[in-house]
Amino acid sequence: MKLKKALKLTSIAGVMCLAGLLFISCNEDVKPPGAYGPVPNENQLRWQEMEYYAFIHFSLNTYTDQSWGFGDEDINLFNPEKLDCRQWARICKEAGMKGVILTAKHHSGFCLWPSEYTEYSVKNAPWKNGKGDIVREMADACKEYGLKFGVYLSPWDRNYAEYGRPEYITYFRNQLTELLTNYGDIFEVWFDGANGGSGYYGGANETRKIDRKTYYDWPNTYKLVRELQPDIVIWNDNGDRADLRWVGTEGGYVGKTNWSLLNATGDVPEDMLMHGLEDGDSWVPGEVNTSIRPEWFYHPAEDSKVKTLPQLMDTYYHSIGRNATLLLNFPIMPNGLIHEKDEKAVLDFAAAVKEAFAVNLAENVQSEATNIRGNSKAYGPEKALDDDGETYWATDDGVDTASLTIDFGKPTRFNRFMAQEYIRLGQRVKSFTIEALIDDQWQQLAEETTIGYKRILRFPTVEATKLRFNITGAKSNPVISNIAVYDAPQLLTPPSVIRGKSGKVTIIPGDKESEIYYTLDGSTPTPDSEKYTGPITTGDGKIEVRAMAYARASGKSSPVTEEKFGISRKSWKIVGVDDEKAQVVLDGDPQTAWNHGKDGKLPVDLVVDLGEVQEINGFRYLPNQSIWSPGIITDYVFYTSVDNKNWRKTDQGEFSNIRNNPLWQTKNFPVVKARYIKLRAEKNTEGDRNMGYAEIDVITP
Repeated sequence: MKLKKALKLTSIAGVMCLAGLLFISCNEDVKPPGAYGPVPNENQLRWQEMEYYAFIHFSLNTYTDQSWGFGDEDINLFNPEKLDCRQWARICKEAGMKGVILTAKHHSGFCLWPSEYTEYSVKNAPWKNGKGDIVREMADACKEYGLKFGVYLSPWDRNYAEYGRPEYITYFRNQLTELLTNYGDIFEVWFDGANGGSGYYGGANETRKIDRKTYYDWPNTYKLVRELQPDIVIWNDNGDRADLRWVGTEGGYVGKTNWSLLNATGDVPEDMLMHGLEDGDSWVPGEVNTSIRPEWFYHPAEDSKVKTLPQLMDTYYHSIGRNATLLLNFPIMPNGLIHEKDEKAVLDFAAAVKEAFAVNLAENVQSEATNIRGNSKAYGPEKALDDDGETYWATDDGVDTASLTIDFGKPTRFNRFMAQEYIRLGQRVKSFTIEALIDDQWQQLAEETTIGYKRILRFPTVEATKLRFNITGAKSNPVISNIAVYDAPQLLTPPSVIRGKSGKVTIIPGDKESEIYYTLDGSTPTPDSEKYTGPITTGDGKIEVRAMAYARASGKSSPVTEEKFGISRKSWKIVGVDDEKAQVVLDGDPQTAWNHGKDGKLPVDLVVDLGEVQEINGFRYLPNQSIWSPGIITDYVFYTSVDNKNWRKTDQGEFSNIRNNPLWQTKNFPVVKARYIKLRAEKNTEGDRNMGYAEIDVITP
């Protein structure tokens, strides 16, 4: 009996073992999910994985304090005595960037390499007696520091005599060929969207217009690029679809909803640039391009306007954290170096990112999911927590909603959540939520839309034992490659400062809990400085306000906000306009705005009475700050008068790049006496009469 029983048990055990082997075998043979919709090619994947890289802007207009060069700038101005591309590369490397894109030729047409096809290049500049080549030095520095190298070549050339004619296309492609054959591997080529307008054009000094969709013959230009650099990605905001897309703003963000898709043909309105197209037929991911200062080229007046750490962190979360890459610009100083303030800002930024994401609280913890593809461990929830970008949690075909729960095993504090889709198989998730188990109750922390390559959410710190990630909508069964949870340290946001029409200064805190301290004498504020309790009464003259936020509990302070204000505007008024709302143009608040309206003909005048005769040597214009606002002035004439009858034309020009970067525009001129000023708007971004204004100000000696 004992022998029979033993044989029977052995037989049962063998069957169970065989069944187990068969079960494992079946699980191992579960078919992986197939691709859904458009998918990235290998070049796009390599680019997406870079995440963060640098823009470098440097040209002749660096020496003229202009946003854009006109094409007639004196070539003898270009002599950067301390130029050091190794400094640029070192800073980029230490900042955690993976590459550099150099503006080899901006709109002025001046070339940073000794191009065979123009005399308007470094070969005729005094720098290195015409023997220098910045593109070569930058390419070599990138190689030394292990950075990828890219080039920006402006399609618009305001210097070249044949621009706007067929002959220019040959010239453009010749220069493109030089850049793509003489400087090693190029990871990205950047074709700016600014095209046609006023320029020097070999001395013609005229306005030329082109059809940016057809003039450059993009299909054949793209063919040339891919033949010369097979591993490249193309950025283009003109006509034919490229590998990457602009996101519709230079403000440093992309939409919360961000599909890496567009249609291969057809117009792309601004909203589609910002959000992509859910049902697009082509993979065209977004690249967020922004500058570490307000403008792209160096301006001494912006030394106090370098982005603060909280601003840079916002940019990170609104670009890389929203399924895009971040292209952050450094304006090079006239001496050929990156400014020390820019260097400090970007290195502090790198340290803050490293600290925020130092410890993944979800790595290899216990997890479970409501659905696992074929019940196979190969696609289980743990595959999303193993920090391996090539494994993923996947659901069965036809299952487009599912939940993954993370069990921390103990109460855990966190305030960041990161998720990534396995985009080799396409972008699928349309909506999701995250919840935390707090005191045995599930509480929703966030409700969002797309994920894509990477999505990072911020929320107030919570302490919970579990986190639940709910996919509430997807185009196909979800494929999630990574999930991570972090507890990032708090960053204090610097306050903002405005001076109202009355002359009183208001300091607006970035949060409700911190204290605000300020100075009015140009010194750096400390917790021993004057504490802000309400609007500050000031005189009628110039003032410099510096303010900071301070958290007494932690002893931490925010970066310092610096604002310089000219003469008080309390006696100013808009004249010749019946609409009382026009007076908001003088209220000191950049968030208020007024528009003339579309009726009537161009040009459109705005006249301001300064109350008394003043000596002025410039003016400032701020357009409406709402996104894609109408009526942004591009071409202007500025007049001054002492009596509102006899007017003198004091300045005339353009507000370069103002549509994409609608910030304060500053124009300087020799000192004049005036009681009345008149800003004449000759053209706006919409091509109509609807001129808009947030603020108008004057500059005094």
